[in-house]
Amino acid sequence: MAKIPKSLQPILWSRDVNNLNLKKDRAYIINQILAYGTADHLKWLFKNYPRRIVVNTFVEKPIKVYSPSAFNFVKTILLSKEKDIRQDRYVENLPRNIR
Repeated sequence: MAKIPKSLQPILWSRDVNNLNLKKDRAYIINQILAYGTADHLKWLFKNYPRRIVVNTFVEKPIKVYSPSAFNFVKTILLSKEKDIRQDRYVENLPRNIR
């Protein structure tokens, strides 16, 4: 099993990368990299996880860590085939609709 490089520690800040497991911690790793990663981090992500795993994890295990712009980037650019993804399941501090 591939090791998670130390260069991902700033993206995976709440856990020690030495203690992460690519399979068990997949939702955390994928969502953190999609939300905060650079182009190099995204290259590592897609090298270590098949695209379908990344898409399925994003859709089925949302984590509210995304900014509106990061969410839109992931939804429209990286995962363009997924259409009906609710932003309120991903974006932190989303203003609520009080009407």
